[in-house]
Amino acid sequence: MLYLLASCIALLLGPVFYRFFSTEHGLQKGLDGFIFVSLGGLVLLHILPELLEHGGFISIIFVIIGVWGPTASEKLFHRYSEVTHNLTLILGVGGLLLHTITDGGAMVLAQQDDVSILLALGIILHRLPVGLAIWWLVKPQVGSRWAMAVLAGMMLLTGVGYFAGEQMLTHLSLDNTVYLQAFVTGSILHVVLHQPHGHHSQDETSKVNQQKHEYHAGIGSLLGIGLLFLLLMMDSGGHEHHHHGNSTEQLVDWMMALGPVLLLSYAVAGLRFKLGLSPQSSHLGKRWLQRLAGPEALIITAFLLGPMVALFQFIGLLAIGSLLTFSRVEPTDPHLSVPESPLRFGFAHIVDRSAPWILLSLVLANLIGHPSVPLENPIIQVAVLMLLFLPMRFCNLGGAVLALSLAYSGWSIPAVMLALVAAPIFNLAQLKLMSWTQRVAVIGLILVILALTSLFQPHWSMITMPESLSMISLIVLACLFAASLLRLGPRKFLARIMLIKPKAHDHGSHDHGHKH
Repeated sequence: MLYLLASCIALLLGPVFYRFFSTEHGLQKGLDGFIFVSLGGLVLLHILPELLEHGGFISIIFVIIGVWGPTASEKLFHRYSEVTHNLTLILGVGGLLLHTITDGGAMVLAQQDDVSILLALGIILHRLPVGLAIWWLVKPQVGSRWAMAVLAGMMLLTGVGYFAGEQMLTHLSLDNTVYLQAFVTGSILHVVLHQPHGHHSQDETSKVNQQKHEYHAGIGSLLGIGLLFLLLMMDSGGHEHHHHGNSTEQLVDWMMALGPVLLLSYAVAGLRFKLGLSPQSSHLGKRWLQRLAGPEALIITAFLLGPMVALFQFIGLLAIGSLLTFSRVEPTDPHLSVPESPLRFGFAHIVDRSAPWILLSLVLANLIGHPSVPLENPIIQVAVLMLLFLPMRFCNLGGAVLALSLAYSGWSIPAVMLALVAAPIFNLAQLKLMSWTQRVAVIGLILVILALTSLFQPHWSMITMPESLSMISLIVLACLFAASLLRLGPRKFLARIMLIKPKAHDHGSHDHGHKH
């Protein structure tokens, strides 16, 4: 009963924190950063692996429908965009309400003698961002009374889950409601990404104040990351997360292996900038060399996938770069401004551009490499990756990290090579800059590279680093990524990888020109 009471108190702390943090714009940005990272991270690292375990690959399709369906509806039925958004908000809140029942049932398990107290503590802690998010999402839309009613409903349903018999919990289990929960999970992601009530002052022109507020948002996001890390460390396998612990350990292993090599790659980026290889070079071939290979991306491949795979990647990128240069195709997403210092270029500018992609690649590989996702056929693997790349604008380091993660997950070498050579260019934004002849030539060349890779089957192998070096490098890398978060704020940090740019829904003015 003590656990139940503590979980309800954790929910009620949401309005208290919201009232404190919403009194000043900078603190409100900090609250936004905390909820954006903590709630989004809970979904990506805590809920999605569970949905995959119970629903397989189809559950991801329902998540995607939940995320992008409302946006598509708003574009198709512009007059009813407010209704669509409010319906999405109701679905998202409903998903959180449904999840509270399983929280209550898990606390019953946590009271058993053979279960660690960390399970109960983890459940209670993850209710903090949920309570905050409910107030953050609901109060600006319909007022504090309805927001409090939702929190009361969550506490009631937690009690239902706590006191209900096993028969009721069985009917509400993930096995029976997995696709519904996948859809409402997508709805939760939608309302978090599209920030339904951003109070962006139109008369605030001071860049100093704006940077200060982004700094507050960065601090909030770092606190959210700290909470996520604490929750992942406390996950003891309960709460129906049979595979989740293994996924967390796998992510940590990948990051430990990646740390030293990624730092070396950033150093190489600074060195080549000092030697005159700048993204703003007037020579098209040099710009394509940096877009495709860096050449710092080849460092990751050589150290963690082996020199043979790096050689195949180099030859493939050389062929693609030569074709694009000869065809006079301009790279998309140019570097509009670069710092003068090679040190700042390598360890700040390139970090800002690559860190979101590296984190996304690790999460993606952790999901699509899940044992419940039946992607063993190399042709299906290649097709899935091509569909994944189309709406995105991967950087070369992000593609290399994704390839590394896929190789460690047991994917075929053609799929790994596709991530190495096609991730930076096979996207809608880049393809739109090409003629039909150029598109056919580039896609044909990529397929030829994959066919040769499948024919020769270069074996991959990695260089094992000392554990102490990996740990120190990972700490330094975390500090670099944290500094990037503080500079940009979480939304701008992730803006490069979002398929739809999130902007505030100003429902107060009823002017629904949603430009995401």
